[in-house]
Amino acid sequence: MNESKKMAGGMNGANRAILIAAFVLLAGAVGYAIWRDSAPSAPAAPSTASASPDDQLAALEARTQREPNSAGAWTALGAARFDMSDYAGAAAAYEKATALSPESAGLWSALGEARVMASARDPMPAAALEAFDKAIKLDAKDPRARYFLAVKKDLGGDHKGAIEDWFALLADTPQGAPWEADLRRTIEQVGAIHKIDVAMRLTNTQARPLTPAEMPVAARAIPGPSRADMEAASQLPKGQQDAMIEGMVSGLEAKLKADPANVDRWIMLMRSRMTLGETAKAAQALKDGIAANPGAATRLKAQAQMLGVPGA
Repeated sequence: MNESKKMAGGMNGANRAILIAAFVLLAGAVGYAIWRDSAPSAPAAPSTASASPDDQLAALEARTQREPNSAGAWTALGAARFDMSDYAGAAAAYEKATALSPESAGLWSALGEARVMASARDPMPAAALEAFDKAIKLDAKDPRARYFLAVKKDLGGDHKGAIEDWFALLADTPQGAPWEADLRRTIEQVGAIHKIDVAMRLTNTQARPLTPAEMPVAARAIPGPSRADMEAASQLPKGQQDAMIEGMVSGLEAKLKADPANVDRWIMLMRSRMTLGETAKAAQALKDGIAANPGAATRLKAQAQMLGVPGA
């Protein structure tokens, strides 16, 4: 059931108890995102929803000046530049990040992709291939490196080999991964161009189910409160319940002001606002979360869509 519709009628006592329990149980949880790079996480520069992309970029660039030895600062700048189609600038930032954090497969594959996109003539420049090879040596399962190394096979004329590699990647792709649709489209298009029948195999090859640890934050099951917890919450006057929940939400917002780079907390805030029926505030949380974390925009939007946040 669509969560926004389910919650439209407001909360009953059980929903209030579950929401209260969620704050307690998730307060110290470390979130997991299947499409987050393995690069070191780092706070993006604080921003506001009304800040322009140029202002956000300037803030990230200023941060690299303040923290020139922070791989996270250079990673955030690289992601922002990539999102703005400044691929050469993204590659330059990722080069700084990989120099500071050379054991991160995700950073190396991000650098390789930026180098591919920045290349005007060569579809697979040697520098990009070098970055992908380093990523694979660090993590043989890195999806971005695997994808582009299959592209190299296709460019070299081994179209069947490329398709086999993409099918292997598809089978290893977690359900809901943002690259799944594009991967399927690539297999379909390359198959059509080279008259390789892939239709039936595409139908039969499904992305693998998520493990509990991989479940996106918005959809991850929250352990339910005990019957005693629910009874205790339901016996409080409605006004006290609402005040308790609003206090928790306000506390969550305060933590986000102090640490706006905590993407999982932005998702929790969106979920809480939707549970409370405060859809406009949930939409604002999405905007604020993206403004503070432009490199995580895709993830935040995907989670917001799962929650039914307006505008996602």
